[in-house]
Amino acid sequence: MTHKLPIVESYWLRDGLFLAGEYPGAGAPEEMRHRMDAFLECGIRAFIDLTEPHELPSYEAALKEAARSRGCAVEYRRFAIRDHNIPSTETMRRILDEIDSFIQNGLPVYVHCWAGIGRTGTVAGCHLVRQGMTPREALARVNALYKTRPPNPFYPASPEREEQVRFVLGWRETPESLHKSRQRFCEG
Repeated sequence: MTHKLPIVESYWLRDGLFLAGEYPGAGAPEEMRHRMDAFLECGIRAFIDLTEPHELPSYEAALKEAARSRGCAVEYRRFAIRDHNIPSTETMRRILDEIDSFIQNGLPVYVHCWAGIGRTGTVAGCHLVRQGMTPREALARVNALYKTRPPNPFYPASPEREEQVRFVLGWRETPESLHKSRQRFCEG
């Protein structure tokens, strides 16, 4: 079953669990409220914001108010990555750990940057590698899902930058390596 999309500039990376796309906010208060309601109606209960604090107006207060009025709780986390760039390996691990934690705790998550192309596509690709895909399979999947959105002639692929693609191609965290790493940490 494919879940409904709250906005057309998004896609389900993992149906009902992990949604990826553009900035969920809006400039006008009424439109902001409408968009927050749309995400909550689709079951999103956690938001991971990859933008820097100065990039866009914050939607966190509007999100929490919309959730309060619906009687549900939401989580919001920011992992700032400069636009058109990549995170450190450690930051990517923290982002992926947060996504995994939200999903394991029954909180469908929305991951976004400004346009939902570069930073978002990089995180989505690394998440799929962590789930067991090869980096090339992950990039192909992210790009195919990105192309289900309305076309953007300036950014025909996701991730958008060569550096971001190389980051995903170099990501080596698999379910097995993650398990071994956590096992060593617990034993040490």
